Amino acid sequence: MKKVLFVCLGNICRSPAAEAVYKSYLETNGISDIEVDSAGTSAYHEGEPADQRMRDHARERGVEITSISRGFKRDDFENFDLIVTMDNSNYNTLVLKATSEEHKNKLTPFCHFLKTRTEKEVPDPYYGGADGFETVLDILKDGMENLHQRLIST
Repeated sequence: MKKVLFVCLGNICRSPAAEAVYKSYLETNGISDIEVDSAGTSAYHEGEPADQRMRDHARERGVEITSISRGFKRDDFENFDLIVTMDNSNYNTLVLKATSEEHKNKLTPFCHFLKTRTEKEVPDPYYGGADGFETVLDILKDGMENLHQRLIST
């Protein structure tokens, strides 16, 4: 079974949305042999559900975000085949936590998977308005097929 972990700062907006969007992609395509999780580089919100605004925007698109926030753990490097970061700060934080080249090679910024969009990072919508949450969901949808192809080829 392949395993993918999505990582952002607090694990309440972008990474739980990525987890839910990918789970929805898998369900739509009848794929059941992939484990999906999310975490934050900080544990500020550990034990909390995803931001209500992100859950609401995702639900409007038929995607349910049910994850509970947790911090990234060092053993996540061992437990996941692919670790996908939402922005450069998340990526750099995890590179510093990696203890081997094998761990570093599991890290990939989400925007490397985009098909048509040109963003270099998934922007943090936390302090913005509704458009930010919609943009995040658009970016995530755009990259999921390429992400899936990368995961199954590892």
